Amino acid sequence: MTRYRNVLLFAVLAALWGSAFMAIKAGLLAGIPPVLFAAVRYDIAGVIMLAYALVVLDDPLPRGRGQWALVTVGSVLLIAAYHALLFIGETDPNVNSAAAAVIVSLSPVLTTGFARGLLPKERLNAAGVVGLLLGLVGVAVLADLDPGNLLAGGVVAKLLVLGATASFALGSVLTRRIDAEMPIESMEAWSMLGGALLMHLLSLGLGESPAAVAWFSFDVLWSLTYLSVGASAVGFLIYFDLLDRLGPIQINLVSYVAPVFAALSGWVVLNEEPTVATFGGFVLIFLGFLLLKRDAIRDALVRRGTVSS
Repeated sequence: MTRYRNVLLFAVLAALWGSAFMAIKAGLLAGIPPVLFAAVRYDIAGVIMLAYALVVLDDPLPRGRGQWALVTVGSVLLIAAYHALLFIGETDPNVNSAAAAVIVSLSPVLTTGFARGLLPKERLNAAGVVGLLLGLVGVAVLADLDPGNLLAGGVVAKLLVLGATASFALGSVLTRRIDAEMPIESMEAWSMLGGALLMHLLSLGLGESPAAVAWFSFDVLWSLTYLSVGASAVGFLIYFDLLDRLGPIQINLVSYVAPVFAALSGWVVLNEEPTVATFGGFVLIFLGFLLLKRDAIRDALVRRGTVSS
């Protein structure tokens, strides 16, 4: 019964996070400025997560330099930089839901690369280097780079999404370097709220105007609600539950199932059609992930086989 529950929750999480790229695109098409859109999303999600932390934790406040360092990294890299760059990148008509999801699926590959460079006990061997390069080539294929005109075909926008992915990967590694422990619920809540504040400041600096948004229009309301409540609050709660049950290797595979739901939801709701380059980039990124994580995947399979027998 537990196995079916885990499979069901995994599918729900992949669907929530995959279709989130479509919801972002829908909100942007409805006229919400990108950074303001991301900020309001995490205003709502942060309040929901803080309320949850208050219920499940005795002390949800950050304590000491180490915990505040975790919140700072989460606010700056995992929330603000990642989402600001992602939302800006998705404003380009050449970056559809599936393309954005495939680029973001490079995150586990980049996380491993950053970890091997920044964590003393982890080093890349030859196969790992090949895996990292395969992932980067996958993004180049997806971006459809034209050396004669690097500004064509949404290349800059896709590189912004790549920058968002690199920010998230770097933030994930830096949180492992910080010598502090903090309940994940409170870290996520305060990171979301801190990241939202930073994005509001950036939005003001960019001259984005809340007055120009029809906040009570159907498309604005459903996209914000879906992203804040569904993809963020509910999605992260499912993620925490599965992380404890499945471990980081298996939960990373969500990144490779999410593009399927991004492509399907983008096609059904926004009439987006994935390209051959999207599929080719995804295959290369996934192969890179398998090379980088081959030992951990093999160990996980061996442990599962031992338990089953």
